[in-house]
Amino acid sequence: MKTKYIILLFALLGCTELFAETPRLVINIVAGSMRAEDLSRYKANFQMNGLRRMMLDGTYYTNSRYNYLQTTSAVSLATLSTGAMPSTHGIIGNHWVDYTTNEVITLIDEKEPATDHIIAPTLSETVLRQSPASEVITVACDASSAFITSGNRGGEVYWLDDDCKWEHKSYMGHSLPRWVMQHNKEKTPQSFIRDTWNTRLDYKKYINKRAFDITLTENTTRRRDRVEIKGQSRLTLHSDAEKMRYTPAGNEALFGFAKQAIIQYEMGNDKTPDVLNICLDPLRYITEAYGPESVEVEDMYYRLDYELADFLQFIALQPYAKETVIVFTSAHGTSPSFDVAGADKHRFNSRQFEVIVNGFLNVRYGSGNWVVAYDNKNLWLNHNLIYQRGISLAQVQNEVVTFAMQFSGISHALSASAMRNSYFGSGYAQKMQNSYYPRRSGDVVINLLPEWIEEQYRCVSSSGSMYGYDTQVPLIFYGEALPRTRINRPVDQTSVAPTLAHILGITEPAASEGSVLDELINF
Repeated sequence: MKTKYIILLFALLGCTELFAETPRLVINIVAGSMRAEDLSRYKANFQMNGLRRMMLDGTYYTNSRYNYLQTTSAVSLATLSTGAMPSTHGIIGNHWVDYTTNEVITLIDEKEPATDHIIAPTLSETVLRQSPASEVITVACDASSAFITSGNRGGEVYWLDDDCKWEHKSYMGHSLPRWVMQHNKEKTPQSFIRDTWNTRLDYKKYINKRAFDITLTENTTRRRDRVEIKGQSRLTLHSDAEKMRYTPAGNEALFGFAKQAIIQYEMGNDKTPDVLNICLDPLRYITEAYGPESVEVEDMYYRLDYELADFLQFIALQPYAKETVIVFTSAHGTSPSFDVAGADKHRFNSRQFEVIVNGFLNVRYGSGNWVVAYDNKNLWLNHNLIYQRGISLAQVQNEVVTFAMQFSGISHALSASAMRNSYFGSGYAQKMQNSYYPRRSGDVVINLLPEWIEEQYRCVSSSGSMYGYDTQVPLIFYGEALPRTRINRPVDQTSVAPTLAHILGITEPAASEGSVLDELINF
């Protein structure tokens, strides 16, 4: 009996040593748009070595959510990177208004990207501050995704420009590497673009039935015989850059570039921990354009599964494979397509809302440009005009809230005054308040009814609500030393950054509000 206890003691000591080892490489993979339910919905058609492998062999959280209203890419990438709510990290959308000048501020200028607007430090920045020798690389299709994920001084940042070339910004002062120049010269990103988009599997295996630009391929009894059916076209893609974003080619290019970055930067080759962030923006574009009920979205997942399996195999062949941690999650989910029922009734005309509210205020307080802008559920009023007329700002805000509730599609509205002066501990108001940042958010914030979305170009499905289809996303931590378990309890997405900081053996990002996940606290 004593011998058994000695053996058990040595086994426990071995586990403790394994979990105390700081990983050499942490890889964050963020899908642009994926509901938590999508993993189980399409699991039967996933291969064994991709998403299914991560679900079975990783620490799989099935009930992970964002607890706020503005579940859009910019906002949620900031939350994942900082561990903070929008009310703390300050990213409330891609645009907001400077109340002093009434100018619209853009989060990321695509021509000259900068991240001065990101207030809270990210995990990437935190790693470099505490471990300057670390390599921290971020790759994305969109500049905004790349810069928000990396933060103000978050290492090497790469994104694809409108000419389908890799652009680069280095906070270490490095110029564009020669190997990237060669990629651009040889047009490597464009090599992933195909003339036609065919279903990867026999279309009879697909769960979704709505097909548009994809070619449905049926394998008959003889392998060389194939039947192809073309759906009704929804998109016309005019450039290689659009083809990268609106087809699976973008995801393939991102994984291909990520593998090259690991090799060229020699990531994971020493004891200093390195971080690689991969933002899969094409998932968002494809889902918005075709809707979650489409064969295009389903096929995108199967192709993502294949690319992920190939990427995991690539990591498995590296000498640091056992000291690698991979996180897979999503920036947000997405709404049902507004046209699923064959009606155009679930779209909110934001421009019309803007004009009518301004007309209402003209009647109440006299002629003027009372409304400055509307964007992403936020309505900004003209503070300068309100003060000139000697009117109470809170009064105008509250009147607009009452008036807004008469519009079709609006389920809730709150004034900035209410969110600044009150504390909401639960329900819809808490989610709206968690998205509210006083220096940037609108005077009135609205929430739309379930399944309603704003009218946008090339958009039949969208994110940006407090409903489960937008807030509940997949979350998997995968690595040799991590527990293989499925967790069903509620988990907040603010926990991702502090948990990774804990795994890396560094202090969490300064503004982080989440807590280390219990299952990984002993790493």
